[in-house]
Amino acid sequence: MLYKSVNESFNEFIIDRSDAKCIRCKVCVRQCAYEVHSYVAADDALAEDSTLCIGCRRCSAFCPTGAITIKSNEETFKRNESWSGAHIRNLYAQADTGGILLAAMGNPAKYPIYWDHMLLDASQVTNPSIDPLREPMELRTYLGKKPHSIEVVRNEKTGKPELKTQLAPQLKLEYPFIFSAMSYGALNLNAHKAMAAAAEELGTLYNTGEGGLHKDLYRYGKNVIVQVASGRFGVSEAYLNAGVGIEIKIGQGAKPGIGGHLPGEKVSPEISETRMIPIGSDAISPAPHHDIYSIEDLRQLIFALKEATNYEKPVSVKIAAVHHVAAIASGIARAGADIITIDGFRGGTGAAPQVIRDNVGIPMELALAAVDSRLRDEGIRNQVSIVVGGGVRSSGDAIKAIALGADAINLGTSTLLALGCTLCQRCYTGKCPWGITTNNPYLAKQEMNLLGVMPAGE
Repeated sequence: MLYKSVNESFNEFIIDRSDAKCIRCKVCVRQCAYEVHSYVAADDALAEDSTLCIGCRRCSAFCPTGAITIKSNEETFKRNESWSGAHIRNLYAQADTGGILLAAMGNPAKYPIYWDHMLLDASQVTNPSIDPLREPMELRTYLGKKPHSIEVVRNEKTGKPELKTQLAPQLKLEYPFIFSAMSYGALNLNAHKAMAAAAEELGTLYNTGEGGLHKDLYRYGKNVIVQVASGRFGVSEAYLNAGVGIEIKIGQGAKPGIGGHLPGEKVSPEISETRMIPIGSDAISPAPHHDIYSIEDLRQLIFALKEATNYEKPVSVKIAAVHHVAAIASGIARAGADIITIDGFRGGTGAAPQVIRDNVGIPMELALAAVDSRLRDEGIRNQVSIVVGGGVRSSGDAIKAIALGADAINLGTSTLLALGCTLCQRCYTGKCPWGITTNNPYLAKQEMNLLGVMPAGE
């Protein structure tokens, strides 16, 4: 008896193949990670199963004759203002599996994007730099504690002025952006190599995420921020001293308050070695740090990390954008952090419960303005730098964030888009069609060869 589940009957995409254009080259069969396409030898024809299509569009991009078009399924459910098609499909999927639906990337729901309702006021009468050699305009940024004032004295021997005030360690950025924390495991080694190499070339920083630092990437240490999350994956004395800064991850914009999860199917031998966990086991970061239940506990961890690195590296604390984010940020500043990182609800993730990703958190724009105002009102804004992420799509968004008080920007999803991601939001499956969030050697090699990056191990 032929039977399809209700969920399979209402697929999101339709594959339209032109038989006149198709030359039976089977590129679509080889390129699709989800086995949507198949070759029927008896008929010398290509077939497709649209119920498996995730809309990544890799097949249409690689089809040499342009025979394939991916379309949204125009067949809709009966209109109901309370039950959208997405709600109905999700309920069918949950009924099929009996489990929690996973999702990836950032919140795709139609909430207001405040960047699109802001304009920058221009200055049209102020003189620009007259001599660009003597009066350069720079984007160089330093992240870390700044003193309330500085004291300059004259050197008795040379007669030249010298800075007497002792400055706290600073992170130097030639451009005010950082490649956001995306763990090794959520992304493969090729993607991490690409980000680390780009950070080195641009004079900015790359954040390891909570998956540790692969042994091949220690040479990029001058451009690396190492992350310490609740799971403590890959954390060792050598790891803490490998980079120029340390980030304590308390929360993440895509899933505030619920920790992290790397499915076991993505834990390969190399990821196992780097994270220091068994091969094939789920890597679960608990919701809280089990040694942090107060600001005083956080202060202890901050100074333990500073002690372990000889007080030479600034320590950042990453939090999700939530209602009391300004009060939380004030406590973090007073606990001794050098940098506060705020992640908005549109921030990406490799895996999260869909209900959390789509319904929890607040926009980065609102959190940033609240934190900057609170720290200024309390007179402690100079004690911390502010880095924000979770929804920065362009340089226009970045400039507006800086105008609202940010010192630098985290770029995560936009970085993946630059690598070729098409936001199909299936990162958690380990079958990324574009070879970015998969540890399947065949899939990873395909796209990284296309980007001109040498595959891992070659």
